[in-house]
Amino acid sequence: MLIGLISDTHIKSSEEVLPAQIRAAFRGVDLILHGGDIYTPSVLGQLERIAPVLAARGDDDTIVDMGGNGRVKGRHTLTVEGITIWLVHNKPHYWVIDPEEEAGAFKPPSEDPLVKLQFFRFDRQEEGPTFRPGVEARPDVVVFGHSHASQIEYYKDILLVNPGSATLPHYEPKLGTVALLTINSGEAEARIVQLE
Repeated sequence: MLIGLISDTHIKSSEEVLPAQIRAAFRGVDLILHGGDIYTPSVLGQLERIAPVLAARGDDDTIVDMGGNGRVKGRHTLTVEGITIWLVHNKPHYWVIDPEEEAGAFKPPSEDPLVKLQFFRFDRQEEGPTFRPGVEARPDVVVFGHSHASQIEYYKDILLVNPGSATLPHYEPKLGTVALLTINSGEAEARIVQLE
């Protein structure tokens, strides 16, 4: 499966059209995941002409602006061909439960590679500590945005992908980046695409 990743489009008016280069970059995708800061729901409509769309609610998006139809949430969790994907706006921070502290206390993870990830904690209060072992599936991939800078990295065995901003990279109004996430035989691989 091929998934198009986009974030931080910051399209302020329903009359504005996404750059044609996005359609070209997303040719053949089965799904599009938007990492938030959409601004206007017309962006999602434009993307849905390419493939089905799910989006994270960005810090500049409101429930009213997005129409409340379920395609925009604080966090989406989906499983594709055995790979669990989280779609959020802000990059998660990684924390472990400290057995020496009171119940529920947490601290940043040790540099010790033997320490296992216990849960992700997000900056925004309403997101809360969201990953709890035994309660939900640990993510294999986390797609996020917010920084307007593309990034692919691993935390232990979790792939973290920020496609950057397609229309406002590093907060400059010009063509930016998107990403493509390929899922095949239980493996996930991402690559950044510079729009030209």
